[in-house]
Amino acid sequence: MRVNPNFTPDILSDLYTAESQAQTAIEQLASGQLINMPSDNPAGAAELVQNQAQQGQTDQFLQNTSSLEELLQTADSALSSVVSALNQAISIGTQGSNGTNDAANLQALAQQVEGIQSQVVDWANTTYQGNYIFAGTAANTAPFTLDATAPDGVTYNGNSDTNSVEIADGNSVQTNLPGSQLFQGAGGDVMGALQQLITALKSGNTAAVGTATSQVGTALNYLSQQRVFYGDVLDQLNSNQSYLQQEQVNLQSEQNTIDGVNMAQAATNLSQAETTQNAVLAALAKVIPDNLLEYLQS
Repeated sequence: MRVNPNFTPDILSDLYTAESQAQTAIEQLASGQLINMPSDNPAGAAELVQNQAQQGQTDQFLQNTSSLEELLQTADSALSSVVSALNQAISIGTQGSNGTNDAANLQALAQQVEGIQSQVVDWANTTYQGNYIFAGTAANTAPFTLDATAPDGVTYNGNSDTNSVEIADGNSVQTNLPGSQLFQGAGGDVMGALQQLITALKSGNTAAVGTATSQVGTALNYLSQQRVFYGDVLDQLNSNQSYLQQEQVNLQSEQNTIDGVNMAQAATNLSQAETTQNAVLAALAKVIPDNLLEYLQS
């Protein structure tokens, strides 16, 4: 003898609905999310995918900005050291041009400037994360090497190209100036001026020392003008960072609107679903025996 299982379709449907609502509430409470699978809210799931893609892009732009800030600060610090060195060279040149030094003193002064020249080359070869930052785009090549046979006393091994990095959607910034522009520019040749001062001091010609000292001053002014580039880009990056941080807040708020669970409401939903489920089970427990008895008596 078989019992017909379709005697209480409405009650069984109510039971399934209550169980489904309870399961949904449990998942929401456990995950803190309204959408745990696309079928929960297809339109919301699509919005959530787009939102998360935008958040990932914003995070990447923030990482780019932070890394660039460190790079530019490293470059600016190196240029600050070169500025100090050039001021020291001017002081030595001024001392060497006053006509009171004998040959030995002038040679000693020349050696001091040679030491400054070597330091400047070291700063011009500054690296950031293993890359030379004043070599143009030839980041794996030390841009300058001392070369006594060259007119400037150095050889430039980099190129004249520049790098750029995207810091926001559709917004890229130039991140460097090539060493040839910074240290051997037509408006002020840092390397050439230092070599000229060394040569003048060694020659003992005080007039030439004075002229070379003036050239170092011109190079210093030129380098200071070029250095402004790094400060301007840093200001732009600081502004961009503030924008991106606010964008992160906006996107997170949007995500919470789409997918955030009101935990109190979810707990209430669970409680209501469980109450409904218990009531349906109780009703079903009463209906099943009655229907079974009626079936047996027929």
